[in-house]
Amino acid sequence: MKKTCVITGGSSGIGRAITALFIDNGYNVYNLDISQSDLGIYLECNITDHESVHQHIDNIAKNGPIDVLITSAGIHFSANIEDTSEQDLQRVFDINVKGAYSAVQAVLPNMKKYNSGSIIILASDQALVAKPNSFAYNLSKNALASLAKTTAIDYAKYNIRANALCPGTIETPLYHKAIEHYCDVSGSDINEVHKSEAQMQPLARLGQPQEVAHYALFLASDNASFITGSTPVIDGGYTTG
Repeated sequence: MKKTCVITGGSSGIGRAITALFIDNGYNVYNLDISQSDLGIYLECNITDHESVHQHIDNIAKNGPIDVLITSAGIHFSANIEDTSEQDLQRVFDINVKGAYSAVQAVLPNMKKYNSGSIIILASDQALVAKPNSFAYNLSKNALASLAKTTAIDYAKYNIRANALCPGTIETPLYHKAIEHYCDVSGSDINEVHKSEAQMQPLARLGQPQEVAHYALFLASDNASFITGSTPVIDGGYTTG
């Protein structure tokens, strides 16, 4: 019998790479996203809509155990605290944090019923270190690390594991959008900015979505059965400095 994985934000970037890899490894993957996808079982869902998230996951749960939940939906926002409006902060938290909260809350009754489950929350290296002009985004990623840790503690007795996977600078559409926005505002040369971003990493390159996907697959597997409440980093060595 195929295992079941639910992912939020599985239509692009790291989420899409995870969806593809889990399908290749025999999972039925349900993708909750606002953007259409040709991979997995696509369910149109605005992750900020708490009731919609619960309804979709409740319907999936009727088919049997949900083995893995991966929360990948998220947005980037670049600004310091003075330049972050209340509306900006709310939007970042609605998508990055509330969306993950809704999905985790919705999946737990099913995982408790089957006394098993792996929850993988896509956080960021910014759950561990600060970066300039990243007040709201950094705050949201720290909240996601906390979500993983508290869930791990509260639900270990049900054999449910929760970890916050923390990618560094990964070459995704979100990354390219952020760089393009920075260059538009600053007038910087985009090629030089890309080079600079790569040189900031000890391995002197950007990470790729497929590399994060393989880490997620490991965390979902029985080989990671003693790993919970952790914040594993995949960042080319950036946070070691």
